[in-house]
Amino acid sequence: MKLKQLEGYLGDVAAFRDPKVQLEQYPTTAHLASRILYTAESSFGDIDGKSVVDLGCGCGMLSIAAAMMGAKSVLGIDIDEDALEIAQENIGEFELDDTVELVKASLCAETTGNDDERLALNEDLVLPMQKKFDTAVLNPPFGTKPGNKGIDLLFLQAACTMVEGAVYSLHKTSTRDFLVKKAQSWGFDCEVLAELKFDVPMMYKFHKKKSVDVEVDLLRLSRKKAEQ
Repeated sequence: MKLKQLEGYLGDVAAFRDPKVQLEQYPTTAHLASRILYTAESSFGDIDGKSVVDLGCGCGMLSIAAAMMGAKSVLGIDIDEDALEIAQENIGEFELDDTVELVKASLCAETTGNDDERLALNEDLVLPMQKKFDTAVLNPPFGTKPGNKGIDLLFLQAACTMVEGAVYSLHKTSTRDFLVKKAQSWGFDCEVLAELKFDVPMMYKFHKKKSVDVEVDLLRLSRKKAEQ
């Protein structure tokens, strides 16, 4: 499938009806999603015929894009029942029920620490899925809301645990050096595939501008040869 064709189809994916600020629910645009999945397949062969997991799948944009690019199976995981309801409707509209499965679960487990140490990886969910998938795709929360600090890193850690192959993830450019070092400590090589603008529209009461462009990196993490 050509890039423009994929983007055109994804333009019909319904977004959040009532986004939740604490979950940092900002829609992944058809423009971004098409480029992430098209690059993953056309440049690396990481989608067609592969098992894919979409962490924090929201309304299913990346899951649907993966399925349209030929994924053998896709598992979308999200904590929000309302988002999953929309995702299921989207999957039905695209007739992808046989390819995409959705699960309501949290990747994070709360601890008794202070706000900076509240979140930990939900090992009960993640460890049984260790190396179960070929590829992970995700657009995680940035971790800017109170109580969410470090959640972007936890999502990335979960993805790295769950894949045998590669992880594609969007992160603030300002966190690049930190994330590259973390990836290396987990036994992964980390490559910046593209520097992009993530359009954050006016969705919440505290937003003062119609939209804000956030500088983000599209990262590709792959297991080092000795780790495979």
